[in-house]
Amino acid sequence: MTVTLLSIFRRRAGMSHEQFVEHYETVHARIGEKVMSGYATRYVRRFTTPFGREDDGAEADVVMEMDFPDEVTMKAFFASLQDPEIAALIAEDEGRLFDSATMKTYLVDERESVLPPVLPPAHPS
Repeated sequence: MTVTLLSIFRRRAGMSHEQFVEHYETVHARIGEKVMSGYATRYVRRFTTPFGREDDGAEADVVMEMDFPDEVTMKAFFASLQDPEIAALIAEDEGRLFDSATMKTYLVDERESVLPPVLPPAHPS
């Protein structure tokens, strides 16, 4: 049974959305790929942009998802993060990137609805 974790992160003060995405994708994601290798089966970053309003300090700049094949593997992954070198590498980069006071992680219980096929858009006559 797949275990999914969902994390919500906000960028640190003074960092633009563009700087945040650039650093996350070129530095932080590479660290994540390295430390998750052998444990996680999926690592996805979903960068958010306010919809229908100005950027007013949104609660999240990125929603990150990690999938593990099972709970045992997930626990082994978190145990591996206790290695002082790995912990320091992650903490140092998180300090450059995130508002640590707002970091949240959730265990996901996913439910999916089956929807009918999408209809083609109506064309004006």
